Amino acid sequence: MRTQFVVLVLFVCTLASCTKESLNTSNIIEAENAKEVELELLRVVNDHRIAIGQPELEYSLVAYEYANAHNDYMISLGDINHHNFSSRASKISSQIGAEFVAENVAKDYDNATDAFQGWLNSSSHKKTMEGDFTHTAVSVKINDTGNLYFTQIFFR
Repeated sequence: MRTQFVVLVLFVCTLASCTKESLNTSNIIEAENAKEVELELLRVVNDHRIAIGQPELEYSLVAYEYANAHNDYMISLGDINHHNFSSRASKISSQIGAEFVAENVAKDYDNATDAFQGWLNSSSHKKTMEGDFTHTAVSVKINDTGNLYFTQIFFR
């Protein structure tokens, strides 16, 4: 499947070779992998919540936009952090009426399962994943050197 995708992208690039911008297929493949990791991490967190008797979290586009922006910020600094969390939480609350907002961040895990296990092994991250929330979104982005950055926002 992945080989067919690369061949298709290369074919499209050949057809569009008269444009001034070239298409970087490695960035497309990395973006596709990041999306797959996002979906997998959402599934793993929800499966865990269900297993412990907590309700499944609904996906929130608003939370996703803020998680994406925070990943961009962390990548620009080269490290993970919760800088400006109060501002993000306040904006989410005013935008959609959330009562409580929390987030988990991580970097340098190779996949969703490893990021989940890292969070599960941390009491504060575990408490957030298992908390009284109704909505979530997770953003996974890849920096220039291929490291994954994770931000998951939770709210109710």
